[in-house]
Amino acid sequence: MLAKVKGDAKTYYSSDSIEDDTINSSRWEEEYPTEFLNSLSFNGVPEHELQLKISTPVILLRNLNPSIGLCNGTRIMITQLGEHVIGGDIIGGSYDKTLVAIPRRQFPVRLCYAMTINKSQGQSLDIVGVYLPKPVFSHGQLYVAVSRVRSADGLHILVDNDGEVPQSYTRNIVYNETFVHLNSTATSVTGKSFINLY
Repeated sequence: MLAKVKGDAKTYYSSDSIEDDTINSSRWEEEYPTEFLNSLSFNGVPEHELQLKISTPVILLRNLNPSIGLCNGTRIMITQLGEHVIGGDIIGGSYDKTLVAIPRRQFPVRLCYAMTINKSQGQSLDIVGVYLPKPVFSHGQLYVAVSRVRSADGLHILVDNDGEVPQSYTRNIVYNETFVHLNSTATSVTGKSFINLY
């Protein structure tokens, strides 16, 4: 996706050295070489190499300043790329279009062309595409995914069903007993509940 955005990319690197003010610093450097530190990848932690371009969307990975909208999960459209500061406009929420600057040695952001259902909680969007390579299992996740969009016209769902031909339904993992006394659009098919996507 980044390659399709016009303009030159700027690359930022993580801090990849051990603090040298400890007594055993040489031993730590032997046990944790730079190549090993650069290969580490954790959830919620930026990658070693971060490439950004102007007009690319990123998501903030931690709370920096909640009073101005810089919270974990905030989406930002990049407008400036400096050596030690990146600038951008907040996308959506009560701080929509607020210009912010993120000064850091290692920027706590990731490119955000897509996000998980859990990470999307609290977002309000005009257009939402939901990709379901397998049925949603966790309680309430399907509801969270489809309720992120402001109107039904902006909702698009692709049900892949583990590589089969795309379907117009997905299995809703709930207990059928909950539908016994409800007037619902869910249809019982061979003992399983399905939600019709049309």
